[in-house]
Amino acid sequence: MIVRGGRTSGPNGVSPELAGLADAVLQPGFVGVEVPDWLRRRLAEGLGGVALYSRNLVDSEQIRALTAALRAENPDVVIATDEEAGDVTRLEALTGSSRPGNLALGAVDDPGLTGRVAREVGLDLAAAGITLNYAPVVDVNSDLDNPVVGTRAFGADPLLVARHARAWVTGLQSAGVAACAKHFPGHGATAVDSHDDLPTVAYSAEELAATTLPPYRAAIEAGVRAVMTGHLLVPAYDPDHPATMSGRILTGLLRRELGFDGLIVTDGVEMPSVAERYGVTGAAVRALAAGADAICVGGERKGPGVVGFMRNAIMNAVADGTLPEERLAEAASRVRSLAAWSAERRADGGTGPAGEPAGLDAARRALRVRGDGLPLPAAPQVIEFVSETNIAVDRATPWGVAAPLAALLPGTTAVRLGSGDPVPPPPDGRPLVIVVRDAHRHAWVSDRLDALLSRRPDAVVVEMGLPGPATPGAVHVTTHGATTASGRAAAELLSGHRPLPAPGH
Repeated sequence: MIVRGGRTSGPNGVSPELAGLADAVLQPGFVGVEVPDWLRRRLAEGLGGVALYSRNLVDSEQIRALTAALRAENPDVVIATDEEAGDVTRLEALTGSSRPGNLALGAVDDPGLTGRVAREVGLDLAAAGITLNYAPVVDVNSDLDNPVVGTRAFGADPLLVARHARAWVTGLQSAGVAACAKHFPGHGATAVDSHDDLPTVAYSAEELAATTLPPYRAAIEAGVRAVMTGHLLVPAYDPDHPATMSGRILTGLLRRELGFDGLIVTDGVEMPSVAERYGVTGAAVRALAAGADAICVGGERKGPGVVGFMRNAIMNAVADGTLPEERLAEAASRVRSLAAWSAERRADGGTGPAGEPAGLDAARRALRVRGDGLPLPAAPQVIEFVSETNIAVDRATPWGVAAPLAALLPGTTAVRLGSGDPVPPPPDGRPLVIVVRDAHRHAWVSDRLDALLSRRPDAVVVEMGLPGPATPGAVHVTTHGATTASGRAAAELLSGHRPLPAPGH
């Protein structure tokens, strides 16, 4: 036996206790719909968490089998996913979400409805065996050009976002699944996607207190179990380190000033915004030293070996004094506390019925219409422009109005166009419906939309993304999201299967 720093080590010089602490704070993803052998081994050795993505999830039966297999290797494992509902969905990635997302809920502005939707999400996750949901997004939509938040936010008013953050957290956790407010201290006032590069939040401390922090205060007051860090440079608090690696932000602001004592989990440390600056292992060690408790790493870019490298890097950092062992032990303790919270709720034997499904009702209530001319007098031609979405939105998730409209109005025809596709001439003698997504953010969409409207000013425009300042078209319908529920609600409106919203809605 080798003794190092007062610890007893095995024949290879590795302390089992220290290895266990390092394993406990990792939440890696993996590739495939079954548990790979490397992950089984790591779970048996004490890996504390696993993150599931849509690439791992097929249907409810398969998901339950997968989570049961993970828990068979480590009954205390934290199983996480980011089921935001809305445009970012993992459980319904193959079909599109049956619920609208945060922007639609904020447009309705009924916290009771938001709580019902979140509880439904929680019941689905609990039934699937999932412990932790990386949701809700509580960023404030301060910048219309923000490429990563958009429809994922409840809105642009900090107080509105705060009341819906409180409702979403309460609803989700009432089902026994831990909520995780993200992306601290707020990703809404940036024009750069942290999946690609490191954004800077240029607000002063006073501006942050008035805009980005109220939703976090509300979530903490509601008892949120976790907060996810944003890979953001916030010079008002720390001009040198991203929030994920900043003790001033995680320990000083989140812990001491806001009083949060739950789990701090990082956004994916393989994201270029931090990985290209510090490396994946360097980012993980710096985050833990700054006050993070759990390290999320996607797993698809770096391969399974990265988990071993990360554990070794954490242990080496303890050995050389970069990472105090007391800090690592504290982080591991918080992971285990969340696992115990979840296990206690599972042992309660359920969380009660969901009640009447709220998703489609919420999507219908979120519709906003300007102009006259609905319902359509005949089956239309639909042109859908497919603009780029951020990486959090699965590219394969279906969206749009054409498919549900064709089911309601037989004879509807449709075409989908990308930025390089020629636009066909608009039809004569038939209604024209043009479907866009964040049109104001994509010049090519705006240009083609203007060209079509110059020839067909009577066209109906359906905006399924973040509404811009303009509402073009003879009729303009805003859905506040591109979910399956939102597409169906819009199709009902266009076809006359449901009445127009009351004036002002």
